[in-house]
Amino acid sequence: MKDLEEYAKKYKIPIMQKDGILYLIEYIKKNNIKNILEIGTAIGYSSIMMANINKDIKITTIEKDNQRYNIALQNIKKYNLTNQIEVINDDASNVNLNKKYDLIFIDAAKGKNTLFFNKFKNNLNTGGTIITDNLSFHGLVENVSLIKTKNQKSIVKKIKDYITFLENNEEFITEYINVGDKISISKRRIDNE
Repeated sequence: MKDLEEYAKKYKIPIMQKDGILYLIEYIKKNNIKNILEIGTAIGYSSIMMANINKDIKITTIEKDNQRYNIALQNIKKYNLTNQIEVINDDASNVNLNKKYDLIFIDAAKGKNTLFFNKFKNNLNTGGTIITDNLSFHGLVENVSLIKTKNQKSIVKKIKDYITFLENNEEFITEYINVGDKISISKRRIDNE
């Protein structure tokens, strides 16, 4: 996977940090996850990493950027995973799915985390999990004095709003794991299953 990591670094394409993806892989193994919905494919890095765990894992991943979508398709083909990974080229806001998933992984536009969470939560199998990446946003969420641009300020506000949404959510219980760029793990409360 070094080639994908180097490509992402060279072209400034955001992919999961190493310890974040390793944690996610362990989580998938430990919880025997087989069906995954990923929102935000980028170049296919995390989909490929997740599909490589086990041949029984099936992933549906959504990417709105045409160029990244095409690169992801090439990478998935290169790693012989086209039978495990389906890539949808569209804005996830426009996508309606009837399938159920053990895991929904949100790693897309930070300002749409709440929208994606609410839109796809009914696609979750009983006992399933919604995991969201980048809740630290390179440390800016915890330390706003590091913010340098208006865009960063706006993204940090949206992430903080999402964290508030998770903390006040009566349907799901969320824990935060300080790996990578910080992730949240949200599970439906037993009485809401």
